Amino acid sequence: MADYDILISGGGVAGLTAAAAFGTAGFDVLLCDPAPPITDAAAEGSDLRTTAFLQPAKGLLTEAGLWERLAPHAAPLQIMRIVDAGGEQAEPCITRDFNAADISDGPFGWNLPNWLLRREMVARLDDLPNVTFRPGTGTKTLLTREAEALVGLTDGKRVRTRLVVAADGRNSPMREAAGIGVKTNRYGQKALAFAVTHPIPHDNVSTEIHRSGGPFTLVPLPDRDGLPSSAIVWMEDGPEALRLSKLPVEDFEEAMFQRSCGLFGPLKLETRRTLWPIITQVADHMSGERIALLAEAAHVVPPIGAQGLNMSLGDLRCLRDLAVENPDTLGSRQMLNSYNRRRHPEVRIRAAGIDALNRASQMSSQPLRDLRAAGLSALYGAAPVRKMLMQMGLGARAET
Repeated sequence: MADYDILISGGGVAGLTAAAAFGTAGFDVLLCDPAPPITDAAAEGSDLRTTAFLQPAKGLLTEAGLWERLAPHAAPLQIMRIVDAGGEQAEPCITRDFNAADISDGPFGWNLPNWLLRREMVARLDDLPNVTFRPGTGTKTLLTREAEALVGLTDGKRVRTRLVVAADGRNSPMREAAGIGVKTNRYGQKALAFAVTHPIPHDNVSTEIHRSGGPFTLVPLPDRDGLPSSAIVWMEDGPEALRLSKLPVEDFEEAMFQRSCGLFGPLKLETRRTLWPIITQVADHMSGERIALLAEAAHVVPPIGAQGLNMSLGDLRCLRDLAVENPDTLGSRQMLNSYNRRRHPEVRIRAAGIDALNRASQMSSQPLRDLRAAGLSALYGAAPVRKMLMQMGLGARAET
């Protein structure tokens, strides 16, 4: 039976980041995931979504030895633009820009494709002799004691560890094995994710267009074959999203052009379309005996305002700091109670806020659309409120 300081269940972006962070901090780490990471955009099953790392994430990624690998591929996000197109015609009614220069010397964040994140993060783990990555092997059972946890793996082996970090997704096997419940809200929405090129430059502006069914968000990517490129997340009511996912490419590109209000000119689909359900889900608590929940094992939110993974990195930063401050009590009840106390209230507040924003974005009746537009104008018009919203979007609240 092998012994480790930390076993991380889940090799997605959050799990890979956690392995790099804890490994760089000097802990002996085992990272397990039932599926090898797909690190090529063209490969079947590759994750074509993108992740926007907000400003606070840069410090953690640098400390984990990841940022120097990611920086050459990152597209900066200088302006967050919100467009309300909720009128009778699909055209901009209200446009409001939130500029990072109003609160910071740097951009709001940086956007990268998920498949590329996995490629660079796996390469970083190869440089860490105290991190063992076992792709193709998942976690199955959990037996905890006061001083340790015993984890059964899908290959039949067992591992002894001082701390289990569950970063294994919204259906986390380790969370279920620990008996921690969740509360889930469903919206009847699905999201389409894909990448496009377009003739009009994005100028490092992330654009979120509201009409009905959910936001249509274009996030800057580095140029592709000499053309400006963006990642798109298109949220719609489930049946409509399914219909869109099956349209012939030419018809889909016309639908994109209409939904984007033509702001970037004709949009050319450059990747396949992926589809996934939209929910809000928060765990009843984020720790148990010898286990800490991280990322989607702890919370799932709609893809609005780049909050998902950045909430997850807030979890990781807190847990890493507690481990580094008290290495002798790694995984103890006191440490994990502190983690839950620091993170769970923050997660619940942010999840509730994103839930409210998503419900507002779904409004389909004209009077409700008008109300949404009026609310956006009012928020933007109050400078102190606008600044506070930008700071909270960056995670400033979590940092204080």
